[in-house]
Amino acid sequence: MNDQPRTRRSGGRAARHAMRAAPLADDVKPIRPGMEGGTYKPLSDADIEKIHQAALTALEEIGLADAPESGVEIMTGAGAVLGDDGRLRYPRALAEDMLAIAAKEITLCGRDPAHDLDLSGAKVHYGTAGAAVHMVDLEANEYRESTVQDLHDAARIVDQLDNLHFLQRPMVCRDIADNHEMDLNTIYASCSGTLKHIGTSITEPSHVPGVLEMLHMIAGSEAAWRARPFVSNSNCFVVPPMKFATESCEVMEACIRGGMPVLLLSAGMAGATAPPTVAGAIVQAVAECLAGMIYVNAVAPGHPAIFGTWPFGLDLRTGAMSIGSGEQALLSAGCAQMHQFYGLPGGAAAGASDSKLPDMQAGWEQMCSNVMAGLAGVNMVYEAAGMHASLLGFCHESLILGDDIIGQAQRCVRGIEVTEDDLSLAEMREVCLGKDGAPGVGHYLGTDQTMGLMEKAFVYPTFGDRTSPKEWAENGKPELLDKAIARKKEILAQTPKAAFDPEMDQAIRARFNIHL
Repeated sequence: MNDQPRTRRSGGRAARHAMRAAPLADDVKPIRPGMEGGTYKPLSDADIEKIHQAALTALEEIGLADAPESGVEIMTGAGAVLGDDGRLRYPRALAEDMLAIAAKEITLCGRDPAHDLDLSGAKVHYGTAGAAVHMVDLEANEYRESTVQDLHDAARIVDQLDNLHFLQRPMVCRDIADNHEMDLNTIYASCSGTLKHIGTSITEPSHVPGVLEMLHMIAGSEAAWRARPFVSNSNCFVVPPMKFATESCEVMEACIRGGMPVLLLSAGMAGATAPPTVAGAIVQAVAECLAGMIYVNAVAPGHPAIFGTWPFGLDLRTGAMSIGSGEQALLSAGCAQMHQFYGLPGGAAAGASDSKLPDMQAGWEQMCSNVMAGLAGVNMVYEAAGMHASLLGFCHESLILGDDIIGQAQRCVRGIEVTEDDLSLAEMREVCLGKDGAPGVGHYLGTDQTMGLMEKAFVYPTFGDRTSPKEWAENGKPELLDKAIARKKEILAQTPKAAFDPEMDQAIRARFNIHL
């Protein structure tokens, strides 16, 4: 493949096809990581203020239970109040003071600085996430348990996809029974597969030192790691409704001390572990994440943390998760407005499907929430591709097809430019009235503006088929899933750019039991 960036058009159909096959230069791409969202606002300013006040009331009057002893000491030292019922309550002034010192603009680093993510404002990034326990095997048409090899392959695929900007561990390594070894192998499999930023959970606080030791080895030293931490801790620090997850909080404290960014993840299910209304589910998620924000900044003021409001939808008829629903899309979009209200880097879930396979249901579900989350300005859109069966199954081919979906979603995020040139009056005159004595041609095909914008303003699907039925038949009637399977095999046949050099790999394997 020609890896030279293309910056201009050359003549001839064959030449244009060759140009289209080459990557665009960064300054020409119509979409890119970190484009500014925030144009979609399902909540009014008055709505946002109501949710904010309700969240503060919940913190002040209801509070959270089950904080670890260390957390109780840290948060009461900052101004939280421990009640006789064992619940920590937070005065409004404490929340406001901690919001004032919380990190507002953070950068999540990749191992390669080209993949750094700027989380300021309403800049949008899409990536994977989840803890699926199964893989969707399309060729066998079945679900099977996920393995460390599957995780490594997912990392390698993400590394090759332009519209997936980070990798958060999308599946559990079910072939590794020991949780300590699973945590370490998750780091190894992910870091050796992609140079993009990585997110992962850590099971127990005693596992954190080993994880940090491996990361120091990969970075080159502890100082190099602390200067550019390329892995963040995805931390389910709460068990909704309004309880701390004791052990996860201890993991979080250890990660903060180790210089690791933290995703404060609150994942209540509306109608089960969160209120059934969209507004109520957002209130609880905001309250829980505000408690987490207070916790983090009481440990280390200004430590990089993502306000991870992840309320999920529920099918109230069956009790099943409805992550592909319109309600889910609204939950994530509303959360994005709360992130921006607080001025905090935020994350929410979008792009996952309840469908078991990458079919038409998966397509409409993935597109709906990915577009709405992007338009609302979620900084980190988690679970944006590859996730099926309400987070129980992950699919490599769906990950590849999701890159196309996210490309179109990002084009929506980019929005409509309205400049004098974009109004196109000069082109309308030339096409309709002619120029320099020549009559107008009556169409815009081939005009300078059309040709100049063909690559800069339009996003083209890699696998989506826009041919006519005749051309489709002449091409052998290709099917979408077959093309995705072929692309997966092509990617996995290559040596990953993120592969560790042999000396580092040998040192890591000598120190840790690597299963891959």
